[in-house]
Amino acid sequence: MGAVTFPDPRVIACIKQNLVPLRLPHDHKPLSEEFQVRRTPTLIILDVEGREHHRNVGFLPPEEMIPFLLLGSAKVHFDHENFAAAVVILDTILRDHSASGAAPEAVFLKGVCRFKTTHEAKHLKEAYERLSADYPNSDWTRRAYPYRLL
Repeated sequence: MGAVTFPDPRVIACIKQNLVPLRLPHDHKPLSEEFQVRRTPTLIILDVEGREHHRNVGFLPPEEMIPFLLLGSAKVHFDHENFAAAVVILDTILRDHSASGAAPEAVFLKGVCRFKTTHEAKHLKEAYERLSADYPNSDWTRRAYPYRLL
């Protein structure tokens, strides 16, 4: 990814705007053991306390890296119960990267954020309906399948 993805100006801008990057060799001790890094490249999104929220193992082209990074950022906000901030980022993924591999999970997570904010189950059902319409073969559509009954 060092030759293709990381030099991309869009990826650089996304990282500068959303993250504090740290690059370590895959065999860096003790962090490689602590975060169970077995292969390279392994990308991990951590919060300020060093807790993991999102991970990818393997190559990502620039058009997939940006939504991956944004989704990781949204997950940090979600896990810290900052649902409004998470939804803003998820909306960016769905607006600008709707064809990416991160988009179905963004739909799912947005529905859960809206449910947790309002306690209205309709948001979960809406997430399922969008997933089944736009991403029918996604694992996230299968995970949301029970929401169809709401």
